Amino acid sequence: MLFTVASLACGLAPSQVFLIAARAIQGFGGAIVAAVALSLVMNLFTKPVERAKAMGIYGFVNSGGGSLGVLLGGILTNSLDWHWIFLVNLPLGIGGVALSLKLLPTTPGSSEKGRLDTTGAITVTAGMLLAVYAIVNGNQVGWTSPQTLGQLSGAAALLILFLIIESRVKAPLMPLRLFKLRNLATANAIGILWAGGVFAWFFLSALYLQLILGYTPLQVGLSFLPANLIMAAFSLGLSAKLVVRFGIRGPLTVELLLLTIGLALLVIAPVNGSFLLHVLPSMIILGIGSGMAFNPLLLAAMSDVPTKDSGLASGIVNTSFMMGGALGLAVLASLAAARTATELESGLDQLSALLSGYHMAFLVGALIFTLTATILAATRLQPSRAIPYEEESTLPHH
Repeated sequence: MLFTVASLACGLAPSQVFLIAARAIQGFGGAIVAAVALSLVMNLFTKPVERAKAMGIYGFVNSGGGSLGVLLGGILTNSLDWHWIFLVNLPLGIGGVALSLKLLPTTPGSSEKGRLDTTGAITVTAGMLLAVYAIVNGNQVGWTSPQTLGQLSGAAALLILFLIIESRVKAPLMPLRLFKLRNLATANAIGILWAGGVFAWFFLSALYLQLILGYTPLQVGLSFLPANLIMAAFSLGLSAKLVVRFGIRGPLTVELLLLTIGLALLVIAPVNGSFLLHVLPSMIILGIGSGMAFNPLLLAAMSDVPTKDSGLASGIVNTSFMMGGALGLAVLASLAAARTATELESGLDQLSALLSGYHMAFLVGALIFTLTATILAATRLQPSRAIPYEEESTLPHH
């Protein structure tokens, strides 16, 4: 409900400041929904095959929702105006609340009483905001300027303080003991890097289509449709079957390699690129990679978490994705801007300079996926818990 009300405020925002404040509240509501939804999936679907299918659907909502939003946003912006990208959430939110009240079982809350970790929430939020702000403005004010160095130092200090707070408070926002679980720790590290690369794909490829190829918002949205359809197919069925058949490690490794190839193809996209030759192949490969990824990644993260901690663990997983996406996008966008500025100074024309910056970001994004695959290869997941579906896969099928 909070997300829905905040969406209404965003759609009616009279100023930039009001819009930013409403977006912050919207993000807070969305974070609550994401954490609770993953915890519900883990607790309501206890049979291995059912859980794999449920996680596939949940994965599609998360990974496919972003790219579907690009398509819907393009249609709404092109047909109406930008206010409707927020107002469209009203009927969806109201419907979601009504269905939740009707379909979700009523479960008692925990009998344990704990204080809200306000200090931890403030320090981690301030640290992340300061880090992203410093990275985004680094090109403008200088990376070695006192302002940038001071902001980065302040962000590091706040994040260190957050870890100290979490190690001492009775009811921590992020219980550090959960990171002793190898699968959860590994999946979160992979998720941070994975989200950074995927966020960059969504944002920078949309800029390439709009600013370099001259696409309208609607055309940009339609360009993501092949990836959307592929992610839907994998997330709504194929990904679960792959997990049941091959476990977690294999599909996750393959998807990281596919994401690397997909971004590498965008590195060679030209100024006068063709959709069929230079955009569609990467969209197909990236769609397959993203569609395969989310289900095994979430299963790896949650597989060895005790049921009583599933809510906390799901919050950590979603936070890792958001942190990775925010920082990754900030870093890659800053690299693209810096490269573009350098090329403009050398006398290159505007479009070629922009494209060079995007190429740099796509290349670094591909290297991020390669690093992620290396981490996965170097870290052994707990097989008895990380692959809970092999036993089911050996059953005869009729």
